Amino acid sequence: MKQLSVLWLTLFTLVFLNSCEKATETKLDLSGEWTVKLDSAEVGFNQKWASKKIEGNKIALPATLDEAGIGKPNQLKPAINNYVMSNLTRKHQYIGKAWYQKEVNIPKDWASKTITLNLERIIWESSVFIDGKLVGTSNSLVGNHVFDLTSYISTGKHLLTICVDNSNKFPNINVAGTKYPDKVNQDMAHAYTNHTQIKWNGILGDIALYAHEDNAPKNLQIYPNSGGESLRISFEQKTPNVTALQCKITSISGDLLYSETISNSEIQGNKISFSIQKPKNLEYWDEFNPALYDVEIQTNSGEIVSRFGFKTINNTNANLSLNGKRIFLRGNLECVIFPLTGRPPMKKEAWAKLIAQAKNYGLNHLRFHSWCPPKAAFEAADEAGFYYQVELPHWSLKVGEDTATNEFLRSEAHKIINDYGNHPSFVLMAMGNELQGSAEVLNNMVAELKTKDNRHLYATTAFSFQQPMGTRPEPEDDFFVAQWTDKGWIRGQGVFNSKPPHFNADFTSGSAHIKIPLISHEIGQYSVYPDMSEIEKYTGVLKPLNFIAVKEDLERKGLLDLAPEFTYNSGKLAALLYKEEIERALKTPSFDGFQLLQLQDFPGQGTALVGLLNAFWESKGVISAEEFRQFNSELVPLIRFEKAVYETEETFEAAIEIANFFEPKTNQVLDWEIADESGHILKNGSIKNVNLKIGHNTNLGTINFPIVTNEAKKLTIKVALQDSPYKNSWHIWVYPKNVSITAKDIEITNSFDSALKMLNEGKKVLLSPDPKTLSGIEGRFVPVFWSPVHFPNQPATMGVLLDDNHPAFNSFPTSTHSDWQWWDLCINSKSIITDSLEVTPIVRVIDNFVTNHHLANVFEAKCGKGNLVFSSIDITSDLDKRPVARQLRHSLLQYMEGTNFTPSKTLKIKSLNDLELNKKQNGFSTKDIYN
Repeated sequence: MKQLSVLWLTLFTLVFLNSCEKATETKLDLSGEWTVKLDSAEVGFNQKWASKKIEGNKIALPATLDEAGIGKPNQLKPAINNYVMSNLTRKHQYIGKAWYQKEVNIPKDWASKTITLNLERIIWESSVFIDGKLVGTSNSLVGNHVFDLTSYISTGKHLLTICVDNSNKFPNINVAGTKYPDKVNQDMAHAYTNHTQIKWNGILGDIALYAHEDNAPKNLQIYPNSGGESLRISFEQKTPNVTALQCKITSISGDLLYSETISNSEIQGNKISFSIQKPKNLEYWDEFNPALYDVEIQTNSGEIVSRFGFKTINNTNANLSLNGKRIFLRGNLECVIFPLTGRPPMKKEAWAKLIAQAKNYGLNHLRFHSWCPPKAAFEAADEAGFYYQVELPHWSLKVGEDTATNEFLRSEAHKIINDYGNHPSFVLMAMGNELQGSAEVLNNMVAELKTKDNRHLYATTAFSFQQPMGTRPEPEDDFFVAQWTDKGWIRGQGVFNSKPPHFNADFTSGSAHIKIPLISHEIGQYSVYPDMSEIEKYTGVLKPLNFIAVKEDLERKGLLDLAPEFTYNSGKLAALLYKEEIERALKTPSFDGFQLLQLQDFPGQGTALVGLLNAFWESKGVISAEEFRQFNSELVPLIRFEKAVYETEETFEAAIEIANFFEPKTNQVLDWEIADESGHILKNGSIKNVNLKIGHNTNLGTINFPIVTNEAKKLTIKVALQDSPYKNSWHIWVYPKNVSITAKDIEITNSFDSALKMLNEGKKVLLSPDPKTLSGIEGRFVPVFWSPVHFPNQPATMGVLLDDNHPAFNSFPTSTHSDWQWWDLCINSKSIITDSLEVTPIVRVIDNFVTNHHLANVFEAKCGKGNLVFSSIDITSDLDKRPVARQLRHSLLQYMEGTNFTPSKTLKIKSLNDLELNKKQNGFSTKDIYN
């Protein structure tokens, strides 16, 4: 508890170091060469290392030991097991105390000054010594470690020693991922983990001594009132003095908006506060107008400046509103994924680059999952007009069990709002991720923060699996982040495999009753196959042994040449599902946003490659930013329609709507068209005099298109807002009712015995047994959820892969990857393991990257004296009700009738026989990697 007391003393000391851009202070930059000595045996305190010059390695700070190549070298080798596949591997690792030392020379003109030391970011604990004397100890994962050195230092030379301890100080903030046998890799919260950020030891960001007047103003905070009519401004002084108090507000372009001497200030303790009317030309800050201003306070003992944006965030009739206008959060998680350094960047430019890419893909929001980013991240977001949800370093199932942990989290919460509260990008704050335990403790924390700072909305947790906490808002929640409510699911992950494709649904039934802003939690999590070309990008502190292990496995199995196609085609399926997830969210009137998990890969938790971008925020070539923005932007055209597959004599009907979170628009024109794959427009139209309000605009018009066709076709429906970049598109498939499902000279059977007899007679055979009778992997439409390592007990395939120009598909229009018309086929199938079979896949199935089997749904081979097409997709039953299966069967038979049907591979009769479930079990689960 002594350490906690010191933390509380330092927490409110010179908080302005993080918020000020200008003040009456001078700075001595301590970046550069330091000496560092590791202390795994923890003898440094006892042997008084701080009292003399230590012998050790040289390190250039700011940096981490990993970046300096200091620590225990990695001994792991590539292998598909849950040691290697857990996360990217640190090339060097050190957990424990490390002593950093440097000689400093205090200028003579600092003799009468207050002198402080600022260490911007550390994991986890820092202890500071001057000439061997302990100044104090600080614990924080969210911001500056600040030390008042005035009583310990004088002008001239001194020995400055900093002991940094990155061992686990409060284990109860962290949930343990027990799937990972290496204990150091079990901590999952992103402020202290090896899964994304690493558990680095070092000092990052600003490392400096500051000198200022003893009574200089500090901790300047600017609070717009909830209605936006006025500002309340506060700051602190050691000895409050309000004489000659002046306030100026200036735009970042230099325009003076306000300059007055303040005569109506109030003093409470060491805090001085006053209110002013909103200056006339002070503009609201938001994503479309990121207006920023500097507030300068001058007193007779110094001045202080802080930058802010004028904004108010509110719950307005259960809707999330910014500056009185409804907004919708198109969000993505940020989990400290920086694979070259294993730690967050501390420069604004790096964050600006990340945010620019996020905006390219239509995002306007980042959720910082169980951590809080540094000042540079807020500065970049302020300038870009980007919304943040920050969180305590907290992902626990034991909330409230430990008093010291409670106090640490409480102090971290207050530090966050003090250090970063002026940043307009800081709009939401949660007490952590998926918390379980004492709801009372969480509610009390939120209530305390709401009383102190009204600039943000607060939540007890970002979702919870604990019921009823995770199913409805807690009493103190200002907003609610959830996967489901007490009325049902509010995200699509489970729906897309259990229900046939339909596009007239949203999440209203599970969400309409929630009376505060509602955000869907971690939507998506659709895994994409690893990109082998990514391996060479890892030139920093982390080694991609997980990727290398997959590559080596593919090489052994003769699949490496297909790896780029695995990545692309599994990615196209993931993109398809992300599109529908996002559009359902946009169609839900009671939604205020979603948070993707996620646009970029997550390299930890079992190698969770759920991104359409890689971990470097670079495109995988699956979907362009322009394509993604069509369904993920401030204004999105949408349609509701019943299904993806239609037969002749049916009518395609769609209702047009627009989700508009940009600006009101009047007298608009909506254009729509239906075209075939050659680009021929089959029907089009326009809807005029369309007025668009902010929010959901429904029933704007309808599309009706009677289906009349003699051949299978893929059609594209497009809707666009005329004379604007806003457009969107969808595919449907149309099929004739009357196609031949038999063929001359082709034997069709679902019996292995009959097939073998006919093959031995030299016949052409289409063998399509009931999938339930086959050994193999259960048919699925959706790909691996999250990771086949983290969640091993799932049917873990990743969509189909085929040559769309293969003559077997001449009468079956398809892409190379799974699309909605494949849903019925995938669900009614088994994926056959063909590792040892000499066959040519016609419909290949992409296996997950743990098992890497040769999988197929349809293959061809010579067998006995005949030629075989084998289908583990049900293309036999209920064909009058299953037009896609009927059409695939028709197309396969046409291929088998033609001269192109000349299989090159030979399948042994015994191998074919072994595919029956009752003759040979060859199914495989990824759980086998743990056995």
